[in-house]
Amino acid sequence: MKEFWKILVKYVRPYGKYLSWSVLLNMLSAIFNVFSFSLVIPMLQILFKINEAVYTYIPWGDDAFSFKEKLVNNAYYSVTQLVESAGPSATLLILCVALSVMTLLKTACYFGSSAVMIPIRTGVLRDMRMQLYKKILSLPLGFFSQERRGDIIARMTGDVSEVESSIMSSLDMLIKNPILITFYFATLLFISWQLTLFTIAVVPVMAWIMGVIGKQLKRKSLQVQEMWSDTMSQVEETLGGLRVIKAFVAEKKMTGRFADTTDSLRSKSAKVAIRQALAHPMSEFLGTVLIAIVLWFGGTLILGDKAPIDASTFIFYMVILYSILNPLKDFSKATYAIPKGLASMERIDKILDAENPIADHPTPKELDGFKSDITFEGVNFSYEDGKKILQDINFTIEKGKTFAIVGESGAGKSTLVDLIPRFYDVTSGAVKIDGTDIRELRTADLRGLIGYVNQEPILFNDTIFNNIAFGVKGATMEQVIEAAKIANAHEFIMEKEEGYNTNIGDRGTKLSGGQRQRLSIARAVLKNPPILILDEATASLDTESERLVQEALDRLMSSRTTIAIAHRLSTIKNSDEILVMKEGHIVERGRHDQLIAQNGYYKKLNDMQSL
Repeated sequence: MKEFWKILVKYVRPYGKYLSWSVLLNMLSAIFNVFSFSLVIPMLQILFKINEAVYTYIPWGDDAFSFKEKLVNNAYYSVTQLVESAGPSATLLILCVALSVMTLLKTACYFGSSAVMIPIRTGVLRDMRMQLYKKILSLPLGFFSQERRGDIIARMTGDVSEVESSIMSSLDMLIKNPILITFYFATLLFISWQLTLFTIAVVPVMAWIMGVIGKQLKRKSLQVQEMWSDTMSQVEETLGGLRVIKAFVAEKKMTGRFADTTDSLRSKSAKVAIRQALAHPMSEFLGTVLIAIVLWFGGTLILGDKAPIDASTFIFYMVILYSILNPLKDFSKATYAIPKGLASMERIDKILDAENPIADHPTPKELDGFKSDITFEGVNFSYEDGKKILQDINFTIEKGKTFAIVGESGAGKSTLVDLIPRFYDVTSGAVKIDGTDIRELRTADLRGLIGYVNQEPILFNDTIFNNIAFGVKGATMEQVIEAAKIANAHEFIMEKEEGYNTNIGDRGTKLSGGQRQRLSIARAVLKNPPILILDEATASLDTESERLVQEALDRLMSSRTTIAIAHRLSTIKNSDEILVMKEGHIVERGRHDQLIAQNGYYKKLNDMQSL
């Protein structure tokens, strides 16, 4: 339960005013409930004429009697006076009306206490999703290389919903039931402390039995959520790989794989559901056993010569005791529901508690544009598994120059350029801009200097205008059109029925590869960064699309510092300097003609492409 209270303190604290209203309304509901049931005693006495005692009014200031004696006596006195003046039938009608009014007030307060909890439940759900989303955006790329996208989606949807349905739904119960139990228990003590002490001796046995049954639910719920993540991951993989699945006629294989996962999920979910379904009948049975035991014990007292309470009061006692059972049953349900939510919260916390090594310096230096150069000084980089990716990298990129990086796949080219915007931090050495270590700069300022054009264009399910204007506040239509013209994109955009307001679909699937790439170039043009990173921007295009994209890139590169990763050496022949990488090392460097003359690794790559 310690984990449960930590969650409540963390997420419910901003909604304190709603909690205060819930406590107040639940207290009023309990008070009205007790008083409405107390009217049962005089009603029974009138109906069955079982009380022939004569009552006289006792002043409230009379110290010869206890408060309980004065309260009971004066209440009976008022009823007997009403019977004498209005008659038994009229008195019974008045008591019935009073019972109805009390019940109306009780149910109104009960509804109000539940209604004020709704903003808490919905608010916590929103806050948790927003916190997760912000955390996902803030985490470094390295975190997501170790996690499946489907698993992250499952945590943000299924796990958050499970926390809301299991933990937040129990919050209303945890506020309401202790109040009801407190008031009902005080009433039971007030009526008969002997019977109440006997009841207390029986209740812990019920609680222990329910605890034993629900003990393993958290572990089983955690397994269910992990299997749900597997299911979501397979769905995400299927959607992303439909073309390959259909091309290889692998529908049956994928269906069988998915069936295995869903069958396992069904089996585990069934076990959890069976344990949950056991909560109500078990609590119902134990509650009935408790009532039966107390009824036997109380009946024995009443049948004795010195009964502490009369029959009508005992019935009132049993009504209150039965009322206290419902809150106790809710607690038993919570022992099943809360562990499920805690299991989901454990998975959510894996993301929320993930450390972000890419943190801003406590006192970052001001970055006033890009003035001179980018320098790599003795840079080494390894992933968390210890595998070395870059070793002893040293070079300088001067402002306004075009710097190309070539080499075989896996040589570390993309990792090297990812160090410049601090997608990763160096293991040792330093990357500097204008002589300042980028770790001493504010990350947002650093990335504000850099534009990116990737091999696989990253676009969003939005309009063409919003995709080009992405990341640029207040961009006008004129600015977007000008950027599109520079990127050779304006012509095909205007051929669309809705022009710049055309929605391009998920990841731009309504456009061709060349069109998507030209939009990503237009986005970089509009940002107008002094540093441009091109990660094999034309590698996956046909000849005509490559020509159009290359023209756009040439215009984009003409007035800024460019770092270009390329497989096609023909696209970087005019670079000011070419860096040749192999297995994480720089093996050659120079201009195209110089590298050809060296007759080394670069010439080998060039000759292979010529063939």
